[in-house]
Amino acid sequence: MTMVHPEVGEVKAQGGAIDAHFHVFRADAARAIGAGTRYVPAYDATLGDWSRAASACGVTRGVVVQPSFLGTDNTAMLAALAAMPGRLRGIAVLAPSTGEAALRALDARGVRGIRLNLVGRDHVLDAAERGLVERVDAIGWQVEVHVERGRLAGVLAQLGAARTVVVDHFGKPDGVVDAATWAAVARHADRLHVKLSAPYRVEGADPAVLAARWLERVGPERLLWGSDWPCTNHEAAAPAAHAGDALRGWLRDAALVERVRGANPAALYRFDPPQAG
Repeated sequence: MTMVHPEVGEVKAQGGAIDAHFHVFRADAARAIGAGTRYVPAYDATLGDWSRAASACGVTRGVVVQPSFLGTDNTAMLAALAAMPGRLRGIAVLAPSTGEAALRALDARGVRGIRLNLVGRDHVLDAAERGLVERVDAIGWQVEVHVERGRLAGVLAQLGAARTVVVDHFGKPDGVVDAATWAAVARHADRLHVKLSAPYRVEGADPAVLAARWLERVGPERLLWGSDWPCTNHEAAAPAAHAGDALRGWLRDAALVERVRGANPAALYRFDPPQAG
């Protein structure tokens, strides 16, 4: 199916493009749960708001990622999955003690992995967290990691034999020239996927150069795109988050852009094939 929108041009991904990284939350819950965290938004980010912004740009499916300020309370994420069954998948933040039965129950509701948000902490996984990574991997889920600048290499070394690791926001290397990060990416390339998302979080590095470096290291089938909507703590970027202009500028290949916004996330997050008609 081809959709044409003046602000984004053609979106040819069958069934509509997939936003692999967005958030939903209510301000009251964020204040109650996230008190004392590094950032708590003072506004609601509803599923309806996301859907209207996304669909205007040909994005019809998405992955709801649990934000740090909601901790392990995945209520809003799970409610979103229930509201749009088949169109959404989820990434949860879970207590390290979460067992296999609970993981499988979440899988049936559309959750496809866990997020380890290590920003603001020492980036060292304890034994309980490593155990959760093992259980997650055993049921075929992904481990998504969000790190501070230059810390990716040390985190990858702690993930054991986890087969599917998704790196948020370009991996945040310490600048474009970061030997430790790119050496680690080369060592772990056969299990890595990366989200080309949130260029305002890469602290001055050129996202086009980073995108080219990731393409070289992990190949076209491991690249994903996410809006990061509503761009928490960078809300000025939200109105254009879904347009896709930045992604086209980074990749400069229409077929690759289509793949990154369609086939790649559809396979990784196990979306059902679009219905005909």
